Amino acid sequence: MPQVLDTIAQEDPSHFVHPTCQFLRAYWDQKRGDRAMPRRADISPAQLKDHLGWVMILDVLPGARDFRYRLIGTLVTQYFSNDATGKTVAEAFAPNGEAVTKAVASVFRRCARDKVVMRTAGDANWLSAGMEEFEAIYLPLSDDGESVSHILHAFVCDREKMLLARQIAKANGGALVPNPVQKPKVA
Repeated sequence: MPQVLDTIAQEDPSHFVHPTCQFLRAYWDQKRGDRAMPRRADISPAQLKDHLGWVMILDVLPGARDFRYRLIGTLVTQYFSNDATGKTVAEAFAPNGEAVTKAVASVFRRCARDKVVMRTAGDANWLSAGMEEFEAIYLPLSDDGESVSHILHAFVCDREKMLLARQIAKANGGALVPNPVQKPKVA
């Protein structure tokens, strides 16, 4: 199985590929204005309606030791074949092993600790064979203007390929079918 390190992680990236990530970055910049980051209260689900299926909001737990999923879009739950709403990152990724759990949490932790936008992208076969390539954005939010209290996050992939793969998996008793063709990594 490929290692988690096969996925790229970028701090304060200059571009995003997926339209949802592009939209969220511009939305976040507009909402923050001249502040370091917007407040959670500045984020309006009605203004995100075209992208909500990919969107998540996480609470930053004390000391950024873990993060709790408060909102998870339906397309994200379909991608992972699981709804982790109310769970922590540690709880949600524990079935994938300690290395995966630590790697996922480290990106959220870096976003919260450094108050910086993050991007991850690549092949998610480190989760399970047959997982689609993805792109993700992590945007810090602050209730007090100083510390990160929430993270606005989107995890996106090719919607049609993902939905078809999940239908095939359902017909196969839940098992994803590995893609025999290697595609270039998301830039």
